[in-house]
Amino acid sequence: MTETSTAATKAKTAKHATSPFGLPDYGIPNFEMPKFDMSNMEMPDAFREMTEKGVAHAKDTYAKAKMASEETADLLQNSYAAVAKGATDYNLKLIEIARTNTRAAFDYADELLGVKSPSEFIELSTAQMRKQFDMFSAQNKELCALAQETATEAAKSIKTRVSKAFNTAP
Repeated sequence: MTETSTAATKAKTAKHATSPFGLPDYGIPNFEMPKFDMSNMEMPDAFREMTEKGVAHAKDTYAKAKMASEETADLLQNSYAAVAKGATDYNLKLIEIARTNTRAAFDYADELLGVKSPSEFIELSTAQMRKQFDMFSAQNKELCALAQETATEAAKSIKTRVSKAFNTAP
């Protein structure tokens, strides 16, 4: 049964040719768009000149944008390198501080083993707290200075490039 219905459908579609959209055309002639030969058409000089100026302006704008994007990529790379170096220095300083603090804690524990009286214990503990406070203050100043130096280095290259860009802008 499927074969007979398929044959009947083919016969019906053979009567009417279909358009590219799948609709029957009912014998209406196809309409084609006229073809204009642009090479033979004469363009006005003003239009040609305006087009050439537009193309030249587009090329100039593209070159400026390309140069600006390359400078920006360079700037980001330099800034990233400065920040990466600063972060490495900061982390190394943290490791050094941790070693110093660990060494000081073990020295304090060793001194505590030699304590013979409660008054000596209090005196040693007070001296250790004062020493630890001074040491932490100094370490904090070093870390702040290092972080500030890193931020300054990273910002310096950005500041230089931005000021250069504003000074050379038309």
